Amino acid sequence: MAEIMDPPGEQDRIVDLKAALEERYLSYAISTITQRALPDARDGLKPVHRRILHAMRLLKLDPGQGYKKSARIVGDVIGKFHPHGDQSVYDALVRLAQDFAVRYPLVDGQGNFGSIDGDGAAAMRYTESRMTEVAGRLLEGIAEDAVDFRQTYDGEDSEPVVLPSNFPNLLANGSSGIAVGMATSIPPHNVSELCDAALHLLMEPDASAADLMRFVPGPDFPTGGIMVDDPAGTEQAYATGRGSFRVRARWHREDKGRGVYQIVITEIPYGVQKSRLVEKIAELLLARRLPLLKDVRDESAEDIRLVLEPRAGNVDPTLLMESMFKLTELEARVSLNMNVLDKGLVPRVMSLGEVIKAWLEHRKEVLVRRSRYRLGQIEHRLEVLGGYLIAYLNLDEVIRIIREEDDAKAELIARFNLTDVQAEAILNMRLRSLRKLEEIEIRTEFDKLTKEKEHLETLLGSEKRLWGEVRKQVEALKTAYPKANPDGTPHPLGARRTELAAAPEADLAEIETAMIEREPITVILSEKGWIRALKGHNNDVSAQSFKADDRLMLSLTCETTDKLLLLTTGGKVYTLGADKLPGGRGHGEPVRIMVDIEEGQDIVTLFVHRHGARRLIASDIGNGFIVSEDEMIANTRKGKQVLNVSAPREASLCVPAEGDMVAVVGKNRKLLVFPRDQLPEMSRGKGVRLQKYKDGGISDARLFSSADGLTWTDSSGRTYTKPMDDLRDWLGERAQAGRQVPTGFPRNNRFVG
Repeated sequence: MAEIMDPPGEQDRIVDLKAALEERYLSYAISTITQRALPDARDGLKPVHRRILHAMRLLKLDPGQGYKKSARIVGDVIGKFHPHGDQSVYDALVRLAQDFAVRYPLVDGQGNFGSIDGDGAAAMRYTESRMTEVAGRLLEGIAEDAVDFRQTYDGEDSEPVVLPSNFPNLLANGSSGIAVGMATSIPPHNVSELCDAALHLLMEPDASAADLMRFVPGPDFPTGGIMVDDPAGTEQAYATGRGSFRVRARWHREDKGRGVYQIVITEIPYGVQKSRLVEKIAELLLARRLPLLKDVRDESAEDIRLVLEPRAGNVDPTLLMESMFKLTELEARVSLNMNVLDKGLVPRVMSLGEVIKAWLEHRKEVLVRRSRYRLGQIEHRLEVLGGYLIAYLNLDEVIRIIREEDDAKAELIARFNLTDVQAEAILNMRLRSLRKLEEIEIRTEFDKLTKEKEHLETLLGSEKRLWGEVRKQVEALKTAYPKANPDGTPHPLGARRTELAAAPEADLAEIETAMIEREPITVILSEKGWIRALKGHNNDVSAQSFKADDRLMLSLTCETTDKLLLLTTGGKVYTLGADKLPGGRGHGEPVRIMVDIEEGQDIVTLFVHRHGARRLIASDIGNGFIVSEDEMIANTRKGKQVLNVSAPREASLCVPAEGDMVAVVGKNRKLLVFPRDQLPEMSRGKGVRLQKYKDGGISDARLFSSADGLTWTDSSGRTYTKPMDDLRDWLGERAQAGRQVPTGFPRNNRFVG
């Protein structure tokens, strides 16, 4: 085999690898951005979609014509315009025909074009296609020099750079794509609303996003659903070109009698595959993540019908659906990133107003080009008709010249001062055109074209008239796709499908609880910080074993739907989900692997969170305050600082704050009783002094009702109660020293011995 030699001098050529890679990668990136991933702001199409529609136009697949095999269309596209894989082109064609993927389909498909379940389309040899009326609007005027054409990849043909686009396709049908270093995601909108916004922009070019939202309140998805976003967030998204929209499934309650009901879902969020959605719900059912739900069934035929059967007839349907929205794709976020090619060249993120303006500017340019093209045709025809009229006025002489002269064309031009075009037209006239009636028709046509010429010249000479004509076109488009027919019925394409509504008010705690299987448990916490949960409430805690050098710190009963609050000596509170605690087998797990307890801090107490309840929290030197348990909940592993303490001071107690009196006992065995209203209620802080100590600090505290008296229990289990009359000696003001505890008070200086 002959050795391939490099050109002279190429063997010693040195290439900077970094520069070469940058150059080649930049070329690849630009090609991907402009020729594959991002749509043009003017017609909303990527090159592959534009080429598909152009090929269908050449095949004369207009809306009123017959269908042709999709394979024929794909063959023409890849053979003439788009040298890529046939399957990628067919996939693009299929999506243009799917009414659940495209709000206003551009392809009218016959055969199996896939389903919302995620089923693929039949092979291209089995399906047939033609253009829809919307596609016809995108191509309207393309043969009238409305847009520029360029050579195809092989130079044998030409293709349009952009389509005339008498339809706001970018926003109406949306687009999505991933380029190099950038992406686009534009949801579909209602064309009638877009026309209203365009008409407003023609009157008020500087209209804000808030103004335009009076006409375009949000996307309009082909699969319907309910958009539950805050209007302020939507306005921000439209103003910046970036954001997202929250879309929920549409559902209703269907009663079956005897207090039994079922929930029927008739519309699902855009882009969600129904079969995958049902599978996900079934998986969550098996995993016992949906305790309020009993069963899910897909009873869909032509329309969507998903049936959710609740666990019992007394289950709140709103609460059930809120838990479903939280865990499944019955609620989805649709992103907005209006990154498009401005004038087909520069990628940039546009606002809603800028996108509509880009379309309107394009429509004006198309109008100017079509008007000039028509003006040129009229001028040519008037020139020809002028020659015909001269011929009729001098018919005998014209016939003589044609019969007798050797160069009839030159003689006609010289004799009657004709142009070359007029002379050629006279020579090509048929004899039957010489009748008198034809002369009258020519004069009529001449007058009609003269008036049209004057109109076009006036139009092209006035910016105001041009925008007025664009306005008429937008109004005609809105009339073609109204939201309702004249008889009041919804228009099949123009009617809004996605409803705009606010999400129902629901307690987040109730929603989270609804997603947990409710079971009674007993929680055991050891002094070393190991925690576990035993099933049931009737457990013998004393029989539980612990690791060496470890023992029981406390135990409590609760349910798996409860939240547990854990206080450490650093004054931080951590939240534990009772359903996420390790089981009762073995010694459990360390709390420190569940939450991030800081080094050197120990656990003070663990208790069950009760909505609306309050606690007295205090440090070891006797500073404290009242805090709501709702304010103590921490949403992260790092916990929430509630009591501010500085080393060597520590948080030492956290007791229920139920009652109108406070009893505080110090390590010096002095007791002080004072009214609760002398303590502030805060969400975080150092607190105020509860009791004054010369040495030591606080030992225990209790809140009680003055009507019931102060109660304590000694080490033998005996309960003592002292009414307020007997507590006069200990009654005082906050921050006093108090007096020695009453006779019978427990030796450990706590209210429970």
